Amino acid sequence: MNLTFYGHACFSVEVNNKKLMFDPFISPNELAKHINIADIEADYILLTHGHSDHTADCVTLAQATGAKVICNFEIHEWLNRNDVQNTHPMNTGGKWDFEDFEVKCVVAQHSSSLPDGSYGGNPMGFIIFSEEGNFYNSGDTALTMDMQLIPKWAKLNFAVLPIGDNFTMGPADAIEAAKMINCTEILGVHYDTFGYIVIDHNKTKKLFTDAGLTLHLVEIGKTISI
Repeated sequence: MNLTFYGHACFSVEVNNKKLMFDPFISPNELAKHINIADIEADYILLTHGHSDHTADCVTLAQATGAKVICNFEIHEWLNRNDVQNTHPMNTGGKWDFEDFEVKCVVAQHSSSLPDGSYGGNPMGFIIFSEEGNFYNSGDTALTMDMQLIPKWAKLNFAVLPIGDNFTMGPADAIEAAKMINCTEILGVHYDTFGYIVIDHNKTKKLFTDAGLTLHLVEIGKTISI
């Protein structure tokens, strides 16, 4: 699968010729100022929770591309009120077959509110199942024992985990999470964007290598095969 990183916790994965965009936060991100969101294609947009650093460009992208937005029920209602009608509401524990792929919503331990301050519902992680492979996007989360359930549902090709600490897991907890989900290929997200979450890249990569894991810290705008 080809994965393109757009900074912070935003990335796109091509699955069965469908482009899945996660947590679009690009235009407000100084580190991603070279990315033109008008050039981005998306068939689906998946939102792990309502915080603005995960939803800032959702309405713009959804309206420009016609992408279906997969999110929790509260975000679905908020989007409908903001002129985005092509939505599919879900909630923790639910699974749905979108034909080219399946989505299972899993627990994320975090908070959630919408950009206007309204209630954002439950934060979630996603397991994506497809003929090309499976992956897990934990969303913003603490380390939680629920992660031990992930291998019961899916054999993962890769996982996307936050590593910036302060607001989410840091590197040490992300390493424990990787062990729980039985996955060695990790895409690190939610780091460097703000002063609170700046990491030492070399030191962090070494921690993962020493644990027998591969940490991918992808340059913003670059595409990798994973």
